[in-house]
Amino acid sequence: MTRRNLFLIGVDVDSMGGSQRVLHTLAQGFAERGHRVELIGIRPSPEPHTFHARPAYRRATLHRAPAAPDSDAATLGELLRPARLRALRAARRDGERARARLARRFAAVRDGYVVIGSPWAVDWLAGVERAHLKCVGQYHESFAQAACSANLRLILRHYASLEKAVFLSEPDAAEFRRLRLPNVTVVPNPLPFAAGPPAPLDTRRVGAVGRLDPVKRLDRLVDAFAAASAQVPGWELHFFGDGPEEPGLRERAARLGVAHRVRFRGTVRDVAAAYRELSVLALTSEYEGRPMALAEASACGVPCVSFDLSGGVRELVADGETGVLVPPGDVGAFAEALGGLMADAGLRGRYGRGARERVAGLALPVVLDRWEALFEEVDR
Repeated sequence: MTRRNLFLIGVDVDSMGGSQRVLHTLAQGFAERGHRVELIGIRPSPEPHTFHARPAYRRATLHRAPAAPDSDAATLGELLRPARLRALRAARRDGERARARLARRFAAVRDGYVVIGSPWAVDWLAGVERAHLKCVGQYHESFAQAACSANLRLILRHYASLEKAVFLSEPDAAEFRRLRLPNVTVVPNPLPFAAGPPAPLDTRRVGAVGRLDPVKRLDRLVDAFAAASAQVPGWELHFFGDGPEEPGLRERAARLGVAHRVRFRGTVRDVAAAYRELSVLALTSEYEGRPMALAEASACGVPCVSFDLSGGVRELVADGETGVLVPPGDVGAFAEALGGLMADAGLRGRYGRGARERVAGLALPVVLDRWEALFEEVDR
């Protein structure tokens, strides 16, 4: 195996999120294989999380502060306000220093790869000299999510000039090929832990794992759980993660009369152990590409109920074989599917066994082999 210089770059690599966990997992895996790895965040996280107690890779952050919130200036006076102009000049100087820091890091190696974790990071890197390095751009969401945001414009503007544009599922890759992006390939995200023993599926707990953010639409999950648990009593709903939605979710659970059965567990260090506490994993997001929660739960043998949000979701969950997919936004159908799994231990076991088999190819060594093959293909 060729030992390479690898730079993994994201906008914010230290917050508690799925794409951040993927970058740290890849960085640790590459470093343990003998590559020289540096994981670089463009901006510091406002809420940093430690992913590895003993990272085998180097870490750096380029900007001194998180991005300032956008402020709309309604008048010419507000636009020219001295404090605003000083802040803009300071931000511009900080950006110049950040790009200069990264250029020095790139110049310190003769060759290597830059794996860039998002379209916004690729856009930020546009002004940094890196002609001696080979660049690969990742995208962690679905084509549908890109199409309804600025991400599609950035991907089409920048990714064609990179060595490879990496997407997470074949259906999403096909959509980008249809738009004549020439260098499309697929590499799924790896599991951050070894599969280990399967969950017993006897805890009578439905769970959601991830940050409590608005896009996750966990209000829908509280509604569905309240409806399902009225028919199948004795179950609890557990949220693993922190975030701004917690107060509203607590209030909603109280209003629906299920507060005594809804638990907020906060951020956990041992994510695999959290999944093994569950009997069903639920995902009610507004949109997802290839959600790590579905992959991780499946690896632990936990069946999943999810909205049918993308090709990536369908690659992870086979409806009626490893879990249940329901039409996006249909809370009634979600409650019915959830209740069906809550009521049937045999079905949970059958789906859980199928789920483990379905995601076996996402084990970290297997995914790292796919990255090594991609590097070798580009080198040829």
